[in-house]
Amino acid sequence: MNNLKEYMKGVGQAARAASRLMAQADTAKKNRALLAIADAILRDSAKLIAANATDVADAKAKGLDAASVDRLTLTDKTIRGMVEGLQQIVQLPDLIGAISDLNYRPSGIQVGKMRVPLGVIGIIYESRPNVTADAAGLCIKSGNAAILRGGSEAIHSNQAIAACVHAGLRAAGLPETAVQVISTADRAAVGELITMKEYVDVIVPRGGKGLIERISEDSRIPVIKHLHGVCHVYIDDEADIDKAIRIADNAKTHRYGVCNAMETLLVAQSVAAKVLPKLGKIYLDKNVELRGDEAARVLVKQMKVATEEDWLTEYLAPILAVRVVAGIDEAIVHISTYGSQHTDCIVTENYTKAMRFLREVDSSSVMVNASTRFADGFEYGLGAEIGISTDKIHARGPVGLEGLTSQKYIVLGNGQIRN
Repeated sequence: MNNLKEYMKGVGQAARAASRLMAQADTAKKNRALLAIADAILRDSAKLIAANATDVADAKAKGLDAASVDRLTLTDKTIRGMVEGLQQIVQLPDLIGAISDLNYRPSGIQVGKMRVPLGVIGIIYESRPNVTADAAGLCIKSGNAAILRGGSEAIHSNQAIAACVHAGLRAAGLPETAVQVISTADRAAVGELITMKEYVDVIVPRGGKGLIERISEDSRIPVIKHLHGVCHVYIDDEADIDKAIRIADNAKTHRYGVCNAMETLLVAQSVAAKVLPKLGKIYLDKNVELRGDEAARVLVKQMKVATEEDWLTEYLAPILAVRVVAGIDEAIVHISTYGSQHTDCIVTENYTKAMRFLREVDSSSVMVNASTRFADGFEYGLGAEIGISTDKIHARGPVGLEGLTSQKYIVLGNGQIRN
């Protein structure tokens, strides 16, 4: 683009104006837009697949790794998932305007809180084109305007999905500028977006650690983020072994290139001999490279030596770090030392240990007897997600509708004045 600054300024101004209209939109109108977008995606699914095929071919020609290509690829299943996510958002209650905690004060005034949109949300993401539909849907339902900047590798896919979003907004009588997808692959657009504090209220980066670190360091706008997902499964000495094997298998091998995949397996010493040989065979049969401590390597001979760096690494690949620990105390210390506060799981039949793990593991999602792969907005009933936050302020865990809103105090009076 000849004048990127002017283009981005125009996008920002249009988003700010649209955000005022979106804040006024009633539930019925927002839901009509979401259903119309879902219909457009289904109707134009062949166009979406064709646009995506161009992106995938370009990505392969440029030598993108298999995990990146997997995240980029749209399939009939992915498209059905986008549609189902939009339909689920329709079924969610509209939080905007809801009043809570309304109480009388001695002065006679009533004080409460009202749920309101954040305003304009800038979302920067890599690879996954389905994020375009998910983010648009959540921003529309929560009464926000969105500026979406997808990865250059998915530009054709994102523009094709954006056309469906705009068709749905038009059908509902809402401004198309409520959702804008940046039409340039110029990386300087990101630099402009994260400094337009007069137009944008919050930035949500989704992608690799490098992208999120850059956004967090350079943004002049508040950021909702997680840097990486070093997720753990701890198999306790009172675990159901069959249950533990199913969970540990699924947590790692269901999909490799996702932030909620297990990257480190911790096994209690007293059950390691029962668990690791069976799990080791499963992983090796699926071509997962294993890197373990000395105790783990005694039980699985093909396992490589784990380094200190392995405990800190989000592989996003068929690689797994394995450590044998004395018990729950050592497991919690390991997670506290090396984890990323994303998602961690204990497999145990001991209620007291389960509750202790839930209390003491300081992550955005903590699980008992379930695969870490469930750490996902859609699975949590949020109607897809805009991202996962490991921050502790404002939003934590999968960020759905509530995470895209704020609250303001409201005061109801009848002529009271302060003495």
